[in-house]
Amino acid sequence: MSTTGNGGGGARRAGTAGSAAARARLRRAARPAAPQPPSGRRRGGLTAPEATRPVQPAPTLAVPGPGTPPGPRGRPGRAFPGGPADTARGFGAPAEGSLLDMLKVAIAILDTAGRVVLWSPAAEELLGWPSELLVGRRIDELIPDPAQVVRIRTAIQDTLRYGRWAGYAELRDRDGLPVAVDARISLLVDGDGTPFLQVNMAEAAAVGAVERDLAVRDALFEQSPLGIAIMDTDLRYTAVNQTLAEMNGVALEDHVGRTTGETLPERAADEITAIQRQVLATGEPVIDVTLASPVTTRAGYRSISYSRMTDRSGRVLGISGTVMDVTERYRAVAKVEHARRRLSLLNEFGSRVGDLLDAARIAQELASAVVPRLTDHSAVILLQAVAHGDDLPRHGHDRRTSLLQLGTASVQDGPEVEVMLRRGARITFAEDSACGRVLRTGLPELLSGSDQLDDVTYPGDPKMQAAHDLGVHSMLVVPLRARGIVIGLLLVSRAGYREGFDRDDLAFTVELADRAGSSLDNARLYARERTAALTLQRTLLPQQVPQPTGVEVAYRYVPGSSGTEVGGDWFDVIPLPGDRTALVVGDVMGHGLRAAATMGRLRTAVRVLAALDLPPDVLLRHVHELADDLAQGPDEALLATCVYAVFDPGTGKLTVAKAGHIPPVLVVPGEENGEPTRTGSPLPGGAGRILDLPSGAPLGVGGVPFESVELKIPEGSLLALCTDGLVESRDKDLDVGLGRLITVLQEPYPSIQAACEAVLDTMEQGREPDDVALLLARLGHGQAGTPTAGWTLPAEPTAVSRARRLVRGTLAEWGVEELTDTAELLVSELVTNAIRYASAPIGVRLTLGETLLVEISDPLPDPPRERHAAEADEGGRGLELVHRLALHWGARAEGIGKVVWFELALPGNEPDGS
Repeated sequence: MSTTGNGGGGARRAGTAGSAAARARLRRAARPAAPQPPSGRRRGGLTAPEATRPVQPAPTLAVPGPGTPPGPRGRPGRAFPGGPADTARGFGAPAEGSLLDMLKVAIAILDTAGRVVLWSPAAEELLGWPSELLVGRRIDELIPDPAQVVRIRTAIQDTLRYGRWAGYAELRDRDGLPVAVDARISLLVDGDGTPFLQVNMAEAAAVGAVERDLAVRDALFEQSPLGIAIMDTDLRYTAVNQTLAEMNGVALEDHVGRTTGETLPERAADEITAIQRQVLATGEPVIDVTLASPVTTRAGYRSISYSRMTDRSGRVLGISGTVMDVTERYRAVAKVEHARRRLSLLNEFGSRVGDLLDAARIAQELASAVVPRLTDHSAVILLQAVAHGDDLPRHGHDRRTSLLQLGTASVQDGPEVEVMLRRGARITFAEDSACGRVLRTGLPELLSGSDQLDDVTYPGDPKMQAAHDLGVHSMLVVPLRARGIVIGLLLVSRAGYREGFDRDDLAFTVELADRAGSSLDNARLYARERTAALTLQRTLLPQQVPQPTGVEVAYRYVPGSSGTEVGGDWFDVIPLPGDRTALVVGDVMGHGLRAAATMGRLRTAVRVLAALDLPPDVLLRHVHELADDLAQGPDEALLATCVYAVFDPGTGKLTVAKAGHIPPVLVVPGEENGEPTRTGSPLPGGAGRILDLPSGAPLGVGGVPFESVELKIPEGSLLALCTDGLVESRDKDLDVGLGRLITVLQEPYPSIQAACEAVLDTMEQGREPDDVALLLARLGHGQAGTPTAGWTLPAEPTAVSRARRLVRGTLAEWGVEELTDTAELLVSELVTNAIRYASAPIGVRLTLGETLLVEISDPLPDPPRERHAAEADEGGRGLELVHRLALHWGARAEGIGKVVWFELALPGNEPDGS
């Protein structure tokens, strides 16, 4: 690096020696200096020149040692910054990462010729030139552009003339690359009056970035629509913008130095201060917390956000906060949320009553749904016709309209609530009252104030007095409508400090009431149809169940739950000739009126065919052949199951056939029970089993023949017939239900009726809500002491006279000689017919019960045919005599043959007109 001078080598050496001396003085100046005199000039060091003031030589002073030396005029001096006193206050510690570290301000000392006297480490880092290479060389050598060299020289001259210079320059780093710097040159004079130039420079790009950040900060702070606050570690305001000052209603200058608690109302400030302390302590920012406006003159809502501020070394400086007025947003969100809650309430109510078909339950659900989300007290009042499933009235409503309060709900309990909201209460009202007007016009009303509330029902109504005692101040009277007809009222009321109803509440309540009205009307229609179906079903079921000889019967019929329609289940007990009894249980597939009607036709068909005394399998076959005529409609086939059993107490035989029905259960008493039980006595229990029968196809299906099974039944056995609703379950096999039924029936019971109740009490809770028909029969061998006599006669002509003698003697023995002549005549006719057409032995049996029963059996299966004999005919009058003289007569198949029977009324029991 070359240098320029004014003279030859002597001048150059003198200049060099002077530069060395100057460097030595600067090194001494870098040491701790003595306290400065009051004039502010530092003695023995460098200081900025003062205007027109000549440089005075400084007297020689001793350099003070460590500690705090005595100051001028006897006052204690100050320690040098960074000394022990400042260290105790926290000064002198390295501030790594501060703004100066980011800017990297480089310092260089030049003499008046532009030679480098001092080159700081920051300058070395900025340009890469070490001080060893630059000290003593001209600064011009770092400037690649000649024009820049001229500018720098001009700057040096200006500084020597005016004391300072500022501007931009472009220097060359050690790699030869240009570096733009922002420079400041100041004139310094040492104690000997020698001038020097102090150059402070930083990279221009870094300085520009800081200036832009500061400009952005100022623009954001002053022009932002958000309120902005800066607080120190004591949570005192150090700066706020005008927006926040206007929000708080406090001037800018009244914020600085104060806390939030000193500028805002106490109640609101406590919550905000707690958030500020949390952020300062944890460093976790709080974002977008919505609070009510603390300033009463500007009611609304604010969103506050706080974050902790730290410098580049991590030292906590305080917190910054932003405040935004979100009143409109909050109200919009609140309005949307309010609408969402209302819609949720509508959907929730719809889902809760969607599958309900009970008007009382729907009314209660409606009353409960609006408390407390919409109201404090609610009542649902319905027309009695809606509650009972009757037809709606055709005339208008008046004070005679019968109303029932079926749904109530309240946020509290107490005697006043009980008076105002008693469930099941009958409601009366005056025609000019609010209830009367709403019922008559179908228009809702909003009532406020005590005067309007007194007009709800009628003057002096205890319910309204109770409402006043509860603090009710606002009420809605809304009609419940269906098909354009008002079917009830919804009354909702608010009490206490709760805000009164408005038009939006009224509109929403009307929407809710309209939905409830549709559900209530559906429930009414369902109840009406169900009542009609149940009425039809009850009329088609046995009105009186007989108690035949040798059989004790108990039965139960349970309609399906309210969630389903009535079914086609039925049972029947049919007395047959010869003290025999037919036991029937069946189930028509489907539900509703059509199923009930089909059940009635099917039951009638079974009873008619049973009167023909047909075997069970034959009877079922005939019923199946009538399936098309018994079907619910031309496009729907009959599908039904049935079990038909005939019990003969005289022989103790049970003949059973079934058509796709679940099998019967038989419980046989154990031998340890002793004598067989009789009618009316307790059931001893026993061993139960399922009767193994051919399944048969359901009626209307066909393809599988029906078969009868004949069983010998021990006396006192219990036979159980039922429909599938008793034993079926959603998640269990049918065998599980039958096993449960057997388990219950095997237990002893005080009566057969108690056994019926026990079976119903153990029904599966998860079973399908279907009808249940249960028929229990205790099978005996006739009543105790019932006279019975029977004989087997050969198919010979002498059998006629022998039969007459046996009948005469038996009737005389039984004390009913009055019946001898008629009985002998009819027996001889029937035995004669049997001998004529049959070749096997003939059976004769007499039974004396409420009537005299005579049965003639033969092995010929063809039934006898009654014919009218002409006057000239010698025969053909036997069956005609039986028809004329017997109380009842008939024929039935038995085994491979048949039985012809007749009954004679006992003396004193003859029917009128006999």
